[in-house]
Amino acid sequence: MLNTYKELVVWQKGVELVVEIYNLTKLYPKEELYGITSQTRRAAVSIPANIAEGFTRKHRQEYVQFIRIAFASGAELETHLVIAKKLGFAPLKDFESLERLLDEIMRMLNAFINKLVANH
Repeated sequence: MLNTYKELVVWQKGVELVVEIYNLTKLYPKEELYGITSQTRRAAVSIPANIAEGFTRKHRQEYVQFIRIAFASGAELETHLVIAKKLGFAPLKDFESLERLLDEIMRMLNAFINKLVANH
């Protein structure tokens, strides 16, 4: 049994993703600061934040709901990255490593949801 959400590898990778997203979005055009830059950052932060919040909930059903929200934020983030890549906001190589990390996190979240639901 884990004592804190900080022990969850998926939370740790989510925080790593946030840092990388902030570094990437620094390259975006300044006029996008309140547009896709802000939306991308919020979606990224939402992933580990919802994992943490879900961990503190008393009921498994609530926990699952927060992990699902984290998963949905991942899908939102993926969409923002696709758009920014198509608009050429940063070098393609910068997107590739982030997309791999996000894919890994999404697979982990999906497996986590399935495990929580199966053990109910």
